[in-house]
Amino acid sequence: MIETDAGLVLVDTGFGTRDVAHPRRRLSMFFRALNNIQLRPEETAVAQVRALGFDPRDVRHILISHLDFDHAGGIEDFPNATVHITAREKEVADRGHGGAFVGTRRYRPQQWDEANDWRLYPMGRGEPWFGFDAVRQLDGLPPEILLIPLSGHTWGHSGIAVDTGTGWLLHAADAYFHRDEIHGQRRRCPAGMRGYQRMMEVDREARLGNQARLRRLAHERGKDVAIFCAHDPVEFEMRTNARAI
Repeated sequence: MIETDAGLVLVDTGFGTRDVAHPRRRLSMFFRALNNIQLRPEETAVAQVRALGFDPRDVRHILISHLDFDHAGGIEDFPNATVHITAREKEVADRGHGGAFVGTRRYRPQQWDEANDWRLYPMGRGEPWFGFDAVRQLDGLPPEILLIPLSGHTWGHSGIAVDTGTGWLLHAADAYFHRDEIHGQRRRCPAGMRGYQRMMEVDREARLGNQARLRRLAHERGKDVAIFCAHDPVEFEMRTNARAI
């Protein structure tokens, strides 16, 4: 969550309250079993916003890295929010084209079909940001928040970069899953996690290419940009303890 003059901003929403209440209706049984998903009301974004002392009605913007079931389930918990995403991701998700086997399982349109205020951004070349393309001037958002296209995991996958005033934060979402893929002296990923990434990818060359670019950024400009992904608990604890997210 980011506090701005334009209201509260969320980066992804995780599982929502409706996912918790109706998992069989909202989520794929395949992924529920494969990932041993634990659905807890207190871990939904709306509950965490309240726990921090904020009113969920003040969440005015949501930036979605991609529309996988575990990133977009809480969109409808914030009906006052504008949803920002790449146009490519929205197009592919609406068609269910997320991979031969997982395409009809990873995207759950019932998680976002009541959202009616979308801002869609092209994946084409934008302005440079540390060697990456960046979508700036996000509608209604301050210039310190950028959308960074990082395709491969999905066709329209992106990261979100935030200028904190003392350095940049880059939420790389699912561009990688394990810290050593980016931050380790030797690139490493546990076998099971590596297999899961390959199962979920839509463009292996693009995914690995973006990982390599993120790795270079982390090693060459680590003092300027703090990079973290969506699924590494060690990175999460490091950022939380540093009060960075």
